[in-house]
Amino acid sequence: MHVSQITRPGRSVSVLAYDGMSAFELGIVTEVFGLPRPELDVPWYDLTVCSQGPGPVRVVGGAFLNTPHGLEVFSAAHTVIVPGVPDVTGDPAPELTAALRLAHRRGARVVSICSGAFALAAAGLLDGRRATTHWRHADLLRRRYPKVRVDANALYVDEHDVITGAGSAAGLDVCTHLVRKDHGAAIANAVARRLVIQPHRDGGQAQYIETPVTAGPGDDRIARSMAWALEHLPEALTVETLARQAHMSTRTYLRHFARATGTSPIRWLITQRVQASLPLLETSDASVEQIAAAAGFDTAVTYRHHFGRIMRTSPTAYRRAFHTGEVGPASRAL
Repeated sequence: MHVSQITRPGRSVSVLAYDGMSAFELGIVTEVFGLPRPELDVPWYDLTVCSQGPGPVRVVGGAFLNTPHGLEVFSAAHTVIVPGVPDVTGDPAPELTAALRLAHRRGARVVSICSGAFALAAAGLLDGRRATTHWRHADLLRRRYPKVRVDANALYVDEHDVITGAGSAAGLDVCTHLVRKDHGAAIANAVARRLVIQPHRDGGQAQYIETPVTAGPGDDRIARSMAWALEHLPEALTVETLARQAHMSTRTYLRHFARATGTSPIRWLITQRVQASLPLLETSDASVEQIAAAAGFDTAVTYRHHFGRIMRTSPTAYRRAFHTGEVGPASRAL
């Protein structure tokens, strides 16, 4: 059988359901790739839920999932996703590792979320590569598969044809990143807004290890100040400016902002400005200096520094990868 190329047409995505899985893990993938999105006016994905063998798959909570699709369909998709494994201390089924290797040889994009990295590692797809998994499993992944360069802090690691994500919710980061690679920042941002998540989260896993989620009486005012800031990104914004929008003292604003978001106003602003620059890189021929100014950065040097820290690449390299040649609304305003 000839296996040098993927056999299924279109933007096919397959996700593996496994015994004992959480419905949330599967839901992340189906929410991003399985729901039709005609309002975006781009060819969307063809999602198939698969399992290792025949029979129902047990889901946490006593429910069962039935799918007629097995590993042959799973390995034939353009993007194959393993959202986890039943046991990080055990070995994946040989049939699964064989299917992953087959998909990779065919040219598929192989993706893991959370403990799914153990399946990719067992298949040898992570040897010599940088990869991540949930921070609780990082040391075990490193010990079991010493050829893998484990990055315990990353929310996801993109090695082009093999992509690994951190803990369960980081699957949202992984999936929106894949949409960004396929359709650009504007479409990825639109999907993120529908999911009510950030298009790109700044920072790594370390910020989530022991961080409680809390709310306070100033959160509504914080949210309004953030919405106002998004409408004024090109302007010179300071913490004092945002605090005035929230009708708070600077000290109180900093405290409420950190409690509501887990970061500082300045770090949040930098991330939003980098995000705002992505459509300009994709759809305009403006210089990096012009885009830096339009996004609110003082200098192109500052812009490049923060862009590299957040996006793990340079503005020029990002433009080479994602420039569409189509002029968007944001570009016309330059």
